[in-house]
Amino acid sequence: MKLISWNVNGLRACITKGFYDFVRDQQPDILALQETKMQPEQFDGGIEDYQIYWNSAVKKGYSGTAVFVKNEPLSVTYGIGIEEHDNEGRVITLEYPDFYFVTVYTPNSQNELKRLDYRMTWEDAFLAFLKNLDAKKPVVVCGDLNVAHKEIDLKNPKTNRMNAGFTDEERACMTRLLENGFVDTFRYFYPDKTEAYSWWSYIGGARSRNAGWRIDYFLVSKRMIDRVEDSKILSEVLGSDHCPVLITVKE
Repeated sequence: MKLISWNVNGLRACITKGFYDFVRDQQPDILALQETKMQPEQFDGGIEDYQIYWNSAVKKGYSGTAVFVKNEPLSVTYGIGIEEHDNEGRVITLEYPDFYFVTVYTPNSQNELKRLDYRMTWEDAFLAFLKNLDAKKPVVVCGDLNVAHKEIDLKNPKTNRMNAGFTDEERACMTRLLENGFVDTFRYFYPDKTEAYSWWSYIGGARSRNAGWRIDYFLVSKRMIDRVEDSKILSEVLGSDHCPVLITVKE
């Protein structure tokens, strides 16, 4: 089973940059998208064999998630059940017989950390949401978590310390999430791999220099890690300032 997550930073723009070719080439069983920046009726439907679930933000052209699936889930829920957090289209949860699949677009703390306090409130609520699911069956969590967890996860850790995505607070929340029974699949397979990034700023030719950050993840419940065969970062795939990330899972 092939699972892919990609922050497309505007799906309509990504479609013009090879999105359909990517999907047809990869043929994922589940494809989770973040930052779709669109409403469902704006999608032209140019892809076959997939059921699509949308969670668009109330504010048009902002945030949003979507999940493309080949096999229909038992159930689908949108958001985390807290109104304060559920108007930006950030979470979709699919239930399958033996696991939950969650895609998330974590709020960015923004310039001058003006949204860091909200981010901390979100982190508490999202962790509680995941723990509730994990108590029932194993969970796969993927998406743009908007944090580089360790210094190895970004090109310039010293100059970025306390910038959005690399604050002590955000990194501590990621540590806490892992301590609550989840595994960062990429680091499980490649604990010491350097220069492995999933996002590059559009400014200053960062991607050509590979001056990036690893902020897109696949996490799984610890008791599910033995089913994961590999975890990859598809850094050669263009179309967004993020690249897709992928895991393969034993059926």
